[in-house]
Amino acid sequence: MVMKAGWKQRIKMGLKRKPSVDPQVKQFIEWMYLQVSPFFRVYEVNYHAGSVYFYGMPRVSRKIIQESLTAQFAARGYNLAIESKLGEEVIAAIPFKQGKDRVWINVVLAIATFFTTMFAGASMFGADVIADPISAFEGLPFTIAIMGVLGSHEMGHYLAARRHGMQTSLPYFIPFPSIIGTMGAVIKHKGMIPDRKSLFDVAVSGPLVGLVASVIVTIIGLMQPPLEFSQAPGTLMIDLQMPPLFAFLQWLMGSSGQTIHPVAFAGWVGMFVTLLNLLPSGQLDGGHAMRAMLGEKAKYISSAMPVILGLVAIYIGTVMGQNAGIWFFWAVLLFLFATAGHPRPMEDSHELDGKRMLLGIVTFVLGLLCFTPVPFTVVTV
Repeated sequence: MVMKAGWKQRIKMGLKRKPSVDPQVKQFIEWMYLQVSPFFRVYEVNYHAGSVYFYGMPRVSRKIIQESLTAQFAARGYNLAIESKLGEEVIAAIPFKQGKDRVWINVVLAIATFFTTMFAGASMFGADVIADPISAFEGLPFTIAIMGVLGSHEMGHYLAARRHGMQTSLPYFIPFPSIIGTMGAVIKHKGMIPDRKSLFDVAVSGPLVGLVASVIVTIIGLMQPPLEFSQAPGTLMIDLQMPPLFAFLQWLMGSSGQTIHPVAFAGWVGMFVTLLNLLPSGQLDGGHAMRAMLGEKAKYISSAMPVILGLVAIYIGTVMGQNAGIWFFWAVLLFLFATAGHPRPMEDSHELDGKRMLLGIVTFVLGLLCFTPVPFTVVTV
């Protein structure tokens, strides 16, 4: 279907000559035209296989068109692309190729994680869940704290993505029978990244929101009295090393005990997760933020990070004489992330503004305040 168009009425007339076109499609193309025309003088509209193509002359820069229309089109399920074809300027609205979200999976995983973290939390309170299953509910404070911290991180990404019109899933919690009962939470991004600004906002929103939640949870946990219960011989204990941010909160709250409440431990976990996510490599949050800040130059930092982390691990293992296994593991993981590269935003030529660059620097500094050479060791009493 081809329509010569100079204004809305002519588009309507052209569409009416094509009875095979669904009335809702005609109405939607008219809506698109109204959004495009203030920025783009349209002289031809093509509709093919669900995609709409506007041919014409830009009234403003591509950057303004991209920033003004991307979110609106994405909110209705379309990617927006601006390109030149055979000397003509074209705005293409292409529908996302995605299946329907199965929210029930998110719900089931969240429920499963609720129980696995509650069992883990109950053991921290000294409960014997196997002998007394009802005692599992003693771990409820830890469950609320850890799921709140991890969930807020992913919801920060989710809300920022939605604000920019990007398509993303709700958080998927990952239940796992471990010390904390989970392997965290993730969201699934669908569709293209509109520009570097959108990439940056989504990247830093998760760590920042998650870190705020971690600080709140830590303060609440430090306000609780340390747990006291007898330890049978052979019991496994976690010896935590406190990062600067956690140590500052301990000083602020006047906490000097040898043990911390499980809720405070959930805050410690949130800080550790923030640190790992902000490593500037591959498609970690730090990799996304660095890619938005530096553009293609970020690949050099991404490639260097596995080497840097490997050297840190060697220093911890040889000079400090401590177990650096976790950093060797992450050095290998970062190498894989760096090898995979980073997707290119649709509009990649425009740099971030000064405020976002400053926020990016602050975000990475906050990540460093969550670093500790030996995060934890497992000891037997």
